[in-house]
Amino acid sequence: METLRSIFDTELIAAAIRMTTPILLAALGGMLCGAAGTVNIALEGFMLIGAFAAVAGSYYTGSWVMGILAAVIASSLVAFMYAVVVLRYKANTLVIGIAINLFAAGITTFLMRFLWGVKGSFIDPQIIPLPKWDIPIIESIPILKAVSGQTPVVYLSFLIVIIINVLMFHTPFGLRLRSVGQNMKAADSLGIKTPLMQYFAVVMSGALSGLAGSQLSLGLVTLFLINMTAGRGFVSVVAVILGQGVPFGVLISSVLFGVAEGLTMRLQGMRIPPQFVLMLPYVVTIIAMVLLREKKKRVVLPPEAYAVEE
Repeated sequence: METLRSIFDTELIAAAIRMTTPILLAALGGMLCGAAGTVNIALEGFMLIGAFAAVAGSYYTGSWVMGILAAVIASSLVAFMYAVVVLRYKANTLVIGIAINLFAAGITTFLMRFLWGVKGSFIDPQIIPLPKWDIPIIESIPILKAVSGQTPVVYLSFLIVIIINVLMFHTPFGLRLRSVGQNMKAADSLGIKTPLMQYFAVVMSGALSGLAGSQLSLGLVTLFLINMTAGRGFVSVVAVILGQGVPFGVLISSVLFGVAEGLTMRLQGMRIPPQFVLMLPYVVTIIAMVLLREKKKRVVLPPEAYAVEE
């Protein structure tokens, strides 16, 4: 019992919140794409590009704000290229998504060696990390103090959940966006610009994934590591499915995976094989998918996504 108390404490909650943020932001982007009727499994690549751009922006400008901005812009540009290839030239979404993920892994490794002459990881005191913001009243409350001392991106991510929920379900724009995903031909007949809606969703997924990458490289740590996303983009795709394609559902599912990652960090200091500890988040992902196998879900991966153009 004492061991369990030492694991499940305020520090675990704080770690879970930090770990939830990258998954949540990328999952919100994937959710927008699903709402617009398009597939996006390139979240992993977008997030990795964002993580690299955040470090580069922070390193060269000496500002964490510019690091975040660089991450959002870089990932949005890659997302726009992805959208052009998929939406304009009708390329297979799954193939292009995998290609983007491989491209991100290759280009970030190349640029790290080209710009900084290092292999594996880049650590430098010139990299400015995200600040930790303390909340005066909350930080004195035993349980809620875990919410205090988080980065601006963490607080922004929870605000974005509310904004996207309002946008999707309480505005005409959100109704149009969801109608595109439900029935594209019917939306076209009503005069809705379906390609524009889908471009918006994909580019926003890039921007949110870039923000997730900045939290990963400047918030959780202060460095860039080859393939440091470690599958979080794919976990975000699962979070969209588990969350039934709605913002607060995605938030809850992302918290589940964030807690799993937080437990991974806490258990590494105990006498448990490290291989078992590191696989915990992925085991949770598999279990979540198995439990959902018979549930009816919102359409996240439309059938057209699997069709290969003749």
